[in-house]
Amino acid sequence: MSDKLKGKVAIVTGASSGIGEATALALAAEGASVAIAARRSDRLETLASRITEKGGQVLTITADVADEAQVNDMVQQTHAKFGRVDILVNNAGVMLLGPIEGANTEDWRRMINVNVLGLMYATHAVLPLMKAQGIGHIVNISSVAGRIASANTGVYNATKWAVGAFSESLRKEVYQSNIRVTIIEPGLVATELPQHITNPMAKEAALGFYGSVKNLDSEDIAAAIAYAVTQPPHVNVNEILIRPTEQER
Repeated sequence: MSDKLKGKVAIVTGASSGIGEATALALAAEGASVAIAARRSDRLETLASRITEKGGQVLTITADVADEAQVNDMVQQTHAKFGRVDILVNNAGVMLLGPIEGANTEDWRRMINVNVLGLMYATHAVLPLMKAQGIGHIVNISSVAGRIASANTGVYNATKWAVGAFSESLRKEVYQSNIRVTIIEPGLVATELPQHITNPMAKEAALGFYGSVKNLDSEDIAAAIAYAVTQPPHVNVNEILIRPTEQER
């Protein structure tokens, strides 16, 4: 355990697997108390045990970020338990690829509700607390897909571009309140994301793309997040774009 984040409190959404799980472990290792949120409570409990076994402080919260009331409750539970919220990692996301024509539009709604609105709800809920504290850090997980649009990824691209625009506007609104904003844009990471694609052709293509290079590990992204949030207060790491060495686009 390090003490770089000693006394700090972090919320990590989508913490039941992948980047969220790795980030919760990384921030706890830096000394932060961590609230871990996701829909799969069994996985959260397993993660919580790993954190407490190493001496960390953790709160598990079963929540769907697409539900604003659940998000507000997540933030209030964290504040009630630990007395503050210093870091919010908006990690929860889904990647339901496929062509625009003939798409299952429920996939679109799910991506917008989780990737965009969920992130916005959580940000909206923590801002008053961070402003009252006079300090805070919001980390939004985007993607290389927030920079480069491709065929058959249009709506996912749209959600991640929205994250970029929202993050930059947010930064300009809150920097005078000593609140930092960081956007993380991973390339191919070995996570569950492609397994959830509902379009069979898009899923096959995505799995082929992921299988064509050595992917990043979730821990690689967690390390980037930990780097950003452990910088001195006068340093705001606004953006980190991180790809596998072998990934061209």
